Amino acid sequence: MSGSVIDYRGKELSAFQLKRIIRAMSQQHTSPITAYLSDVFISSECAVGKVFGQEHIGSHKHYAHGHLMKTMPIYDLRKSGRYWVITTRCGVYVLTSFKRTTGRPSLRALIAVADPPDAHF
Repeated sequence: MSGSVIDYRGKELSAFQLKRIIRAMSQQHTSPITAYLSDVFISSECAVGKVFGQEHIGSHKHYAHGHLMKTMPIYDLRKSGRYWVITTRCGVYVLTSFKRTTGRPSLRALIAVADPPDAHF
């Protein structure tokens, strides 16, 4: 399974989120992108966020735009232009925006655990 979806019937993607997604989609990436995630936070080494533009899913379920999705555990994290890109066992995701107050701190915590303090991304 490429990730799990929580049936989230909250707000649709905001104009800000869509703008960030469009910018991320126009950027060249080194790997095919599975989906774009917005309002992201990291939990148990997985990214949780609103999914958009899921492209290739194989035999797995296609997730509707705006649904909350939890990825499989992250095994690669890198910066690509203005965006963070994560790789899991089942896909490559671009993190287009972070959840207010908890998103970026959770990413920093993941980076601190994953790499020695003197490492740079």
